[in-house]
This record gives sequence, structure tokens and C-alpha cells, in this order.
Amino acid sequence: MPDIRKVKRRIKGVQNISKITRAMEMVAASKMRKAQERGLQGRPYAEKIEQVIANLAALPETRERHPLLQQHEVKKIGILHITPDRGLCGGLNSNLNRSLGNFVLEHKDKPVQVVSVGRKGREFIMRSRLNMAAEFESLGDAPGFLDILPIANMIIGGYTAGEIDKVYISYTRFVNTMSQAPEMKQLLPVIPAKIPGGQNVDYIYEPDAQAVLGSLLPRFVEMEIYHAILESIASEQSARMVAMRSATDSANDLISELTLLYNKARQDNITRELLDITGGVTALEG
Repeated sequence: MPDIRKVKRRIKGVQNISKITRAMEMVAASKMRKAQERGLQGRPYAEKIEQVIANLAALPETRERHPLLQQHEVKKIGILHITPDRGLCGGLNSNLNRSLGNFVLEHKDKPVQVVSVGRKGREFIMRSRLNMAAEFESLGDAPGFLDILPIANMIIGGYTAGEIDKVYISYTRFVNTMSQAPEMKQLLPVIPAKIPGGQNVDYIYEPDAQAVLGSLLPRFVEMEIYHAILESIASEQSARMVAMRSATDSANDLISELTLLYNKARQDNITRELLDITGGVTALEG
């Protein structure tokens, strides 16, 4: 039979772990709600700027396209890889890094350089010996728009200078609380959205359409990066909440099994002691 004292110590240890995972689940749930709100608040702006760019790109006077719209002969590919700084979020990090690895293998005929946002992505890139152009960490759980400007400026500058010919953004798209999907999306060159028939409004632009397009396109790229980071944060907190809830449930199940084992062991000890006492009494009476 197992040692009662060892089983009791193990029950106490698992109870402590259960309390920690429960607390982490509650913290992740709170952060997830805030991240969702931030992402939803930015959607109307992102949708409107995408619509305006589509209208501008369709005008005859914008045929001399902005550098961010121009297609390059693809000789070098850039990837902006957005991952969490921390673990304990289930399979989110491994799925995202696997998506990046598969994409690089599919494009092994062209050199790929990666800009890492997040510690887990940087560790994967270094282990895989990929070409890492830059790394950004510790953006926090609630980054502001200004925090992502250095990332956007580096990406835009590299593309306009011809250092990279096509840019993708790799992040985790928030589907719902239970589901998060790795996403590999083209960032540059910007592909204007198609305007549905009957929705092409004839706007008046000041000073002119070309100037407005030139001003909006960098803002659009910045917003795409910012929105991807917010989606990644919401996905991270959601995955961590689910993982910690699963860990808490597993710990509670283990506590129940250990408690049953403890009770059986204690009952066996009591029975054995009673048998010893009964045997002693019988011996004295005999």
C-alpha cells in the first residue's frame, strides 16, 4: 500500500497547482475580453480605409501607382511573424511556428527573411536557423498604435527600397474563444479590395486623389499590422484561458483519485490495527 503521508503531501501539492491554474485562467479571461474590445473598436476604421483605398486605386488619375501598390519580381520574401512572449497557451505557439516553417519550405527556391515580434517566434527562428532581419519583444498585453510604428516603418522602408519584393504577415486569427487559426496573409504589395457593383461612390478628394492615396496607404499597412497584433493577443489570452481551465480540471480529477487512494490506504491501516488488537485480545484470553 502507498505511504499515507506521501499521498497527503501529493494531494496538497496538486491543490496548490489547481489554485494557480485557476487564477491564471481568470486573469487570461479578463485580458481576453479587453483584447477583443480593442480589436472590435478598430474594425470600422480598418474597413473604411480599405474601402477608400479601393475607390482611389480604381480612379484613372492614380494609374501612376504608389510604391506600396507596385508589383515586384519576387526575388526575396519577407515575413512578419507575430507570436506571444510567453507559453502556457496550449498548442497556439507550436501551430503558428509550424505554419511559418511549412510556408518557408514551400518557398525554399527563394530567400526568406523574417521579422520576429514575440519571444516564442524568435526562439523558433533561431532554432530553425532562418534568416532573421530584426526582432521585437515585450509589446505587452495592451500595445498602443504608436508602439507598432517602428515595425511598420521597417517593413515599409524595406519594401520601397527594394530589399524585399513581397511581404507576408504571419499571426493567429481569433475565431472564437475555443478556436484560433494560424494565418499567413499578404501585406505588401497592397492589393486593393474589389468594389461590389453599385457601391463605387464618386468622391471628391482634396488636394487630389494621388496625394490622398499616398497618405492613406502607409496608414493602411500600419493598421493591418496593429490589427494582426491585437488579434494575436486575443488569441493568446483565449488559448491560455482554455489551457488553464483544462489544467485545473485535470488537477481536480487527480485530487479526487488521490483522495480515494488516501482513504483506501487509511482504511487498510485502520483495519490492520483492529486485527492486531483483536489478535492480541484473543491471545490474552487464550
